Amino acid sequence: MEKLLKKLNDFNELVMFKHSIFSLPFIFIAMVVAANGWFGFNLMLLGIFAALTARNFAMGFNRYMDRDIDALNPRTVNRPNVDGRISATQMLIFTLANAFGFILVAYFVNDLALYLSLPILLVIGSYSYFKRFSYLAHIILGISLGLAPIAGVVTVLETIPLWSVFLSIGVMFWVAGFDLLYSLQDIEVDKKLNLHSIPSKFGAKKTMLISKVFHSLTILFWLLFIIQSESSYFGYLAVIVSAIMLSYEHYLVNKDFTKIDKAFFTVNGYLGIVFFILIVLDNIFF
Repeated sequence: MEKLLKKLNDFNELVMFKHSIFSLPFIFIAMVVAANGWFGFNLMLLGIFAALTARNFAMGFNRYMDRDIDALNPRTVNRPNVDGRISATQMLIFTLANAFGFILVAYFVNDLALYLSLPILLVIGSYSYFKRFSYLAHIILGISLGLAPIAGVVTVLETIPLWSVFLSIGVMFWVAGFDLLYSLQDIEVDKKLNLHSIPSKFGAKKTMLISKVFHSLTILFWLLFIIQSESSYFGYLAVIVSAIMLSYEHYLVNKDFTKIDKAFFTVNGYLGIVFFILIVLDNIFF
């Protein structure tokens, strides 16, 4: 039993399970708006399993592909995919199992979800390749998480309304924007290993400017989402609070690069939760 628990903990570290906080709230935001409130326990469970299997697939595949890169980066050299705690074969089995799990969940959701399951897996898996030849990898990561609201609305409505597209584009720029800030930690390593990233190509100052532009677009598209979905006061409050939190994130990073982890995990983690709570309140009271 102790051996099993240790292995589970290693896989938890491999995929950084706690980072699910970035995508889960926006899946459920889309589901709440699509259903005009509560969407039922069955869809809730299917939504959770879809989010977790998709993310586990993406992270497992990324760690599998990045074994060589992570071994050369001092920040990542102690990850389970590098230090031998999880073998390449185990990572591959884990990745394929989660891909199958995601498709299986999509089968039980509806036909459109099933049709979209393979294209979604291809998109979220492509990030691992893009950073090897294009600095647009940050956008690919943003698109990968931006698919979360689309998955959520398809689960409830079996269609993709315009408001969900605005919400997804906002998530895309949000994720790409904070990934740029997170990537500042690896700017020298990326240059040394000839990896493609916006920080290594344009430098720290321009990267922070691009991140600010992305986060400005985030607020714009989330405002369009609120307008298009005919949300009320709490919806607009969600956008205002998000703008304040993103501004604080940039303040932290501009002030001190050692605050990047705090900006990345804490601020963005709470942002998704607060946004979700306010959208739920909007659907309860209006």
